[in-house]
Amino acid sequence: MAKRGFFAEMNYQAQQAEKRRRQQEAAAIRAHNAAVREAERTHKAAVRAHAAAVRASEAERKAAEKEAARLHVEARQAEVEALNAELASSYADIDSLLEWTLDVDDHVDLETLKVQPEHPPFDPGPLGQPVPLIQDLTYPPEPRYEEPPAPKGLAGALGGKKKHAEAVAAAQQAHQKAVAEWQIQNQSRYEGHLALLAKREEKEKERLAKLSEAEAVYRAECEAREAEAGKRNAELDKFINDLAFDVEYAIADYVGIVLSNSVYPDVFPVDYDHSFDLANRELTLAVSVPEPTALPTVKEYRYVKAKDEIAATQLAAKAQKDRYTSAVQQVAIRTLHEVFEADRAGKIHSIALTVGVHRTAPATGLPEFVPLVIVASDRETFNAFDLANVVPAATLDHLGASISKNPFELVAADTSRGVRQRGQ
Repeated sequence: MAKRGFFAEMNYQAQQAEKRRRQQEAAAIRAHNAAVREAERTHKAAVRAHAAAVRASEAERKAAEKEAARLHVEARQAEVEALNAELASSYADIDSLLEWTLDVDDHVDLETLKVQPEHPPFDPGPLGQPVPLIQDLTYPPEPRYEEPPAPKGLAGALGGKKKHAEAVAAAQQAHQKAVAEWQIQNQSRYEGHLALLAKREEKEKERLAKLSEAEAVYRAECEAREAEAGKRNAELDKFINDLAFDVEYAIADYVGIVLSNSVYPDVFPVDYDHSFDLANRELTLAVSVPEPTALPTVKEYRYVKAKDEIAATQLAAKAQKDRYTSAVQQVAIRTLHEVFEADRAGKIHSIALTVGVHRTAPATGLPEFVPLVIVASDRETFNAFDLANVVPAATLDHLGASISKNPFELVAADTSRGVRQRGQ
């Protein structure tokens, strides 16, 4: 199939998240998830009961084994409920392919595809923290001079004054020496403090330089994101302008965006290939659907206690054929609806549509496309339908479609009249 354009691919990725959200909201999905949780709970309970039986006494063991057996059956039945809930969800999705799109406006506002660059906050890490400050320098107190006490009384008369004078001289000399040493030590402290300040200042300069470099890198990254966003938005502006002026590629690419916006369930994926002829204002569109063998075939699951196994009851062949036929027909109507509804400006006047299956041909072993529905419709005719009340097979017949007589067996629809001649 054709590769999606840039904007179509970007839109497609966004829609996958929306598809998952819608699926989670579905009641069938909620039921399935609840059943899975119950199955897990009962399985764990059975494991615990079995472990208790192993540890118990004979009498207790028999009771524990009985309880373990009961819980095992309960766990298997919960497993069956989970499988059936998943099956019901898959069938509900397939049976409501047309309904899925009717409550959704398929128009795509291209302005919403513009990107806004998201910049993470600047994180400098350790560079954001200044180098710790150096504590203020403090000096020890200056040595104090304490003069020896003068002699009193008889001691002074007996030569004490001379000794006192000598003691004073010695004390003064010692004080002068202590002051000199104190000054030297203070000078050393001062010089050491200046060295610490200088080292701290140097480290802070280095930090600020590295911080400036980190900020420059961050700004460059932001500018790069801004430039990339600007480039994409400029391309989108050109695309929007080209679409407004009916440039052929732009109309075709817009259809690609619309189709990528179409959310199908995982159990029934589709793909597209298309081209637009501006001269005729006609879109030629091929939709590829899964082969019948890709769909579930089980009607329901049940637990067979005697064999301790889960058995599957198969859907009747008619039910399988009817569901697949209905799905193919719903896809045809849904695709016409989505394109016409999305094209508000009316640039597409008609659609020539083929819905089919890509497979390996049994006769040749080569790839082939088997058409199952071939239909053409103009905008005015199709938009007059009330799709909430139609029967897709009747709508296709009304449009003069060529429909496979047996889509389930991949019997090709009649292509002898082509596509454009139909529905005219």
